Amino acid sequence: MPIERRSLLALVATTPFLARRASAAEGDPRFSPRTLGADQAPIKVSEFFSLTCTHCAAFSRETMPEVKAKLIEPGKLQMIYHDFPLDRVALMAAMVARSLPVERYEPFVAALFASQDRWAFNRDANPREELAKMAGLAGMPRAAFDAAIADKDLQQFILAGQQKAEDEFQIDSTPTFVHDGHTHPGEMSYAAFAAFIGVSAS
Repeated sequence: MPIERRSLLALVATTPFLARRASAAEGDPRFSPRTLGADQAPIKVSEFFSLTCTHCAAFSRETMPEVKAKLIEPGKLQMIYHDFPLDRVALMAAMVARSLPVERYEPFVAALFASQDRWAFNRDANPREELAKMAGLAGMPRAAFDAAIADKDLQQFILAGQQKAEDEFQIDSTPTFVHDGHTHPGEMSYAAFAAFIGVSAS
């Protein structure tokens, strides 16, 4: 496990947090599931991703448009998103994404992946300030952005979920996809994704 990942997971105060997690989640949209596609879709796929992962960004840019058009929009597939931040910048970005209205989550995540070089890897810019600009474009005022990235309950929720993913599915890299008890680490072409979930690629 990379040093950065160990330092992130050291932030998880699991016992006291999990004791209040259920009550905190009730009525708070920040803690609700993030999905794309109909709840009634017969195929469910969980994606564990980090917003600073270049492979996750490649899947978002190159494969997801076809997944949306051929599987999600026709009602065949529901994607279930799981934050799995690999570093502190990704954690901060995940906290901001979850603090937006639920319907803005997936478009914001897609926008972050599309502009990853600008906000995550730009050595001439401050990732926090670049994220604030992106959040502003998504309708989040600066005060709300500052509150989001300072929210310890939200941070603990994301990291506790990440720890659960490691324990339950042995997730250790991103992106990782889980479907019907099977796990696939790494980005995929549309054909490979279709094969993974057992549908025709045509």
